[in-house]
Amino acid sequence: MYDRGLGVLEQYGLTAETVLRGRGALICQTEEGWKSIREYWGSPGRMEQQRKVQKHCREAGFLLVDQVLENREGQVVTTGEDGIPYVVKEWFQGNECNTRSREDILKSLEAMAQLHTVMQMEREDGMPGTNLLEECRKHNRELRKTRKFVQKKKMKNPFEELLAASITPFLEAGEMMVRELENSGYEHFREEHSQAVCHGDCNQHNIIFSREGAGFMNFEHCHYEPQTEDLCLFMRKILEKNNWDPALGRQMVEQYSRKRPLSDGEFRNLKLRLSYPWRYWKLVNYYAANQKVWISRKNIEKIEQATALWKPWQHFLRSFS
Repeated sequence: MYDRGLGVLEQYGLTAETVLRGRGALICQTEEGWKSIREYWGSPGRMEQQRKVQKHCREAGFLLVDQVLENREGQVVTTGEDGIPYVVKEWFQGNECNTRSREDILKSLEAMAQLHTVMQMEREDGMPGTNLLEECRKHNRELRKTRKFVQKKKMKNPFEELLAASITPFLEAGEMMVRELENSGYEHFREEHSQAVCHGDCNQHNIIFSREGAGFMNFEHCHYEPQTEDLCLFMRKILEKNNWDPALGRQMVEQYSRKRPLSDGEFRNLKLRLSYPWRYWKLVNYYAANQKVWISRKNIEKIEQATALWKPWQHFLRSFS
């Protein structure tokens, strides 16, 4: 199983000299540098769109992206002898962003700002967009439904006891965010940024520090949306690990803005995004999607941690201006 998919390199005119196992992929050193091989069960058209975004970034001067390669037939998805479809990408060696390193965090934000500067593209039908307002309304409906379920349930497990005791303020925060977003001119703001493309999964695992600088991998979720989405996701991941430190939050925005200044509208949208209880909703959604039956100790700890961060999170939002 170690070399599963390795044979597809022949269809790219490449030979593997060294093979390593990476995060869900084979990492191969070839005569044309390092490449990654990964199973891909999605639409070839979607992968074509990802390649187009990455190619646009490179042509605009941002070179450190894991470019999807075309095989000898000009296709981006290649079926191996085992009948499994694969994607081959450029790969660069380096370390993931260390969430405990202030230097890594700030360099990541600088690189993200540079990436966002070049990720402006004419809208095409092949690439999806998202709508924050519709998404958060949906999440609020899910939170209300789950609250009603757990509050009515007589025999609660430990996770459900914690959920029933803590869910209301998080739901109220989500509802307040939606009201403020509705009154913020979001649709107009979204239209103003209609050509902005987001990476779609801007977390520490997808930001790699190589000898050439900070690069971005795994553009599978790229889509049209104001780029405050990427910035919010990265900031939230970091701030949750740093007890929502207000000073760190300000420093992160300042570092990003050195390369790509945020407009007043972007800053307002960023703050609104940061005010939604994403982490808590994710735990509730996991619980609801798993038939509300067995919950591991790990998830009990996660909801305890999310609840413990309520006060630091609210303090951060009050000071974030």
